[in-house]
Amino acid sequence: MDDHHHPLGAHADGPTTRFGAYVTAAQTCAVRLYPTDGRATTHPMRPRGGGYFELATGDAPPGTLYRFVLDGRELPDPYARFLPRGVHGPAMVTRAAHAWRHPPVRRPLAGQVIYELHVGAFTPEGTYAAAAERLAELAALGVTTLELMPLAAFAGERGWGYDGVALFAPHAPYGAPDELRAFVDAAHGHGLGVLLDVVYNHLGPAGNYLSAYSADYFTSAARNAWGDAPDFALPAMRSLVLANARYWLEEFCFDGLRLDAVHALVDPSPRHVVAELTAAAHALDPGIVIIGEDDRNDASLVAAGLDGLWADDFHHALHVALTGERDGYYGAYSPGAAEVARAIDRGWIFEGQAYGTSGRPRGTDASALPASAFVYCLQNHDQVGNRALGERLTADVPLDAWCAASAVLLFLPMTPLLFMGQEWAASTPFRYFTDHEPELGALVTAGRREEFKHFRAFSDPAAAARIPDPQAAETFARSRLRWDERGAEPHARVLALYRALLALRRADPVLREATRAGLAADAAGPVLRVRREHGGDARVLLANLSDTPVDVGALLPAGAAVLLTSGAPLAADVLAPWTAVIVG
Repeated sequence: MDDHHHPLGAHADGPTTRFGAYVTAAQTCAVRLYPTDGRATTHPMRPRGGGYFELATGDAPPGTLYRFVLDGRELPDPYARFLPRGVHGPAMVTRAAHAWRHPPVRRPLAGQVIYELHVGAFTPEGTYAAAAERLAELAALGVTTLELMPLAAFAGERGWGYDGVALFAPHAPYGAPDELRAFVDAAHGHGLGVLLDVVYNHLGPAGNYLSAYSADYFTSAARNAWGDAPDFALPAMRSLVLANARYWLEEFCFDGLRLDAVHALVDPSPRHVVAELTAAAHALDPGIVIIGEDDRNDASLVAAGLDGLWADDFHHALHVALTGERDGYYGAYSPGAAEVARAIDRGWIFEGQAYGTSGRPRGTDASALPASAFVYCLQNHDQVGNRALGERLTADVPLDAWCAASAVLLFLPMTPLLFMGQEWAASTPFRYFTDHEPELGALVTAGRREEFKHFRAFSDPAAAARIPDPQAAETFARSRLRWDERGAEPHARVLALYRALLALRRADPVLREATRAGLAADAAGPVLRVRREHGGDARVLLANLSDTPVDVGALLPAGAAVLLTSGAPLAADVLAPWTAVIVG
């Protein structure tokens, strides 16, 4: 999965630490060591050819800080395993010391319920250790798998993680590498799998030193939304990414990866890097799950090896049905239950039709994909945090509407993804937050305002001024979950509903089968109807996506018993506004 002949960074092996670097932007390379109990020393590295330099020394035990020196210029190690003083500081030689207690949790994607979380905002402390204290509650909720937002070190103390620059170094404010291992191990002890969100389509704007080592790592011949794209035709870049994927899976025992923005991974090679990464991961262990985020609705990515894709059409269609919002990409979706039914029936809506915001064809036929390959959500970090105010859907719709939508999501055989706190309708927003140096931070703040100036709600300067400043510490602080509200109404009611929905999904012989066979969806006015059949049994969900009561007597199967309602009970065949009922 990577080039084992040229390991990069620092690797402590017994009394010896081996250093490696790929350098084409300088003639010489050395290591500057900062021992904990002595004076700094510089050790030349030996060229091995092809741009690779190496050094083996007994003078750098674990805990030693170091930098590489290129033609006399000291630079941080972009391959570092830990950067305790930030991305501009020295790296630390580390050796894994965590004693693993539990085996990995390797499950096929079918049947999983994913819970996405940001380590820094998940608890007041924002650490792996604090997050581990909540694992028992997540297991009791009924989720099976955690998905951690990116952990690769990025500039500053706080951020989403998608501006990572040191791909092998877990972000220091969350804890040391062994504390991350302890978190994953504890999750496994609760029966929870753990996926990691990784970003290979770009590196962040601050602290990216790869180009100082070799300008060849990135290419202007292939560009994406972040500028020059990583050059995956370059063996060194390709090897770096493949080695990084292997690192998280093997050294931290993650049970899979979520690949950010696969559509932005530009690779002219005969074999795309995503296909090679996925095949190599499955070769390590067939149970490893690789999920991609891709905005093209490209079913061939699953055929090529990905286990699943974030399928945003379901989210967008349901969001429009609940809110009537048509700004931005929501303008491509028709309001109403029929559009939601089409997304469910087809897997996604766009299968080659012209897309509303671009006018260009988007999507492919997804009829051959298994249900588990579609990762559906009501919200995720993008759909919440990329809103101007970072508000959750529960701030924009009646709570009954949220509960009905939750019943729809968890009734379906597709793979559901929950975003942290949605199980109790958390009152806290999830805003876009950063901690860049002042000059870059000012540009980020201005760019955030510019991004929303075409939205009606923020078209005038006074309204735009309400958009939270990503750089403000308060923006991050407001995004942290408030676990104390779970026991108070209306949060307790929502939490009880989620537990009941997940228990039904797990125990019911029809709903626990993650298959599209026997799945059908349609609409009768504002009522979404979804039918699932398996083994001669059937379950039907009816969801009234309107603020008016509807008589659903004609839609109810004869003799069916009510298994669960999201709100007011079914009375004389009348389904209350913004209410879902499951019968069987």
